[in-house]
Amino acid sequence: MTGDRQALRLTVLAGDGIGPEVTGAALHVLETALQSAGIDLVRSPQLIGGAALDATGDPLPEASLSAACSADAVFLGAVGGPAWNSAPVRPEAGLLRLRSGLGAFANLRPVRVWPGLEKHSPLRPEVLRGADLLFIRELTGGIYFGRPKGVAGEAPNRHSVDTSEYSEMEVRRAAEVAFRAARQRRSKVTSVDKANVLATSQLWRQVVTEVGQEFPDVSLEHCLVDSFALRLLQQPGAFDVVVTENLFGDILTDEAGALTGSLGVLPSASGGGDGPWLYEPVHGSAPDIAGKGIANPLGAIATVALLLRLTVKREELAAAVEEAVAAVIAEGLLTPDLGGSESTESVTEAVIRRLPVGAAA
Repeated sequence: MTGDRQALRLTVLAGDGIGPEVTGAALHVLETALQSAGIDLVRSPQLIGGAALDATGDPLPEASLSAACSADAVFLGAVGGPAWNSAPVRPEAGLLRLRSGLGAFANLRPVRVWPGLEKHSPLRPEVLRGADLLFIRELTGGIYFGRPKGVAGEAPNRHSVDTSEYSEMEVRRAAEVAFRAARQRRSKVTSVDKANVLATSQLWRQVVTEVGQEFPDVSLEHCLVDSFALRLLQQPGAFDVVVTENLFGDILTDEAGALTGSLGVLPSASGGGDGPWLYEPVHGSAPDIAGKGIANPLGAIATVALLLRLTVKREELAAAVEEAVAAVIAEGLLTPDLGGSESTESVTEAVIRRLPVGAAA
């Protein structure tokens, strides 16, 4: 609290490349929305990724993790870039440790086709019509956290091994997030696996089916990952909430970027455990345009809407931000990556002007 006013304590990890630029834009929007509701924004800027490596030799210094764990929410820009390709520790290792430290086991990634951006998708407008999905990607299990065995032997007999492992608990809690989310949407869950081949997918399908029985008001379908990948591009409007394991989720959510025509407009949130939620736009650090003032801020601003919905619990503020983003896109006020001529700053100001609260801010 600040006096008698409510406060949101936000740890800010601006990161690398365009991260500081889009984060600054997003926080401008967030602060405007919060002020209208009588809520103060208390920021705690910290280091992560390549910037943290340069300053401390650690992609996630203890101070950053401590600040993140004690906040109400965490906002991340982007991490990594070619400048650290030869570093002994990758900047992305900081992000994995951050998710683990926060107890984040589910990544929520909404995918909607904003009116006015249809032409940027390689898919026909009639295919895109009605597409509005929410991906739930499990974050703590699977092959990314298996036991790797590095490349062994000499050519032409080199080999390597990665193992994939899932526990019932990991599958169950991700599925529960998906079914609860579906209750707030269109009451349909699609679970994606490879149960015709993989033992981990067979467990996945069994557990998701059991969880589905606890939500009789939500329909459940199972889909093999290869056929789902095709259906996602043929019938994206047929899906509501999609839940899947770590590797498949990583691949499919990037494929879903084809629906919007750009990863630069997609938000995400990671959480589900006891710690605060971590919010980040989907796009990368884009070092080639860093510092030019042309980075697309809409993904980060859409991420603000997620924060307002999930952490602040103010649906009307979240909807106002999304409506302002939709208005800006519909009017063609876009950065060069989407064929426009606007700057990061001008797009951000355009969003703020279209907030119902913007005139009073």
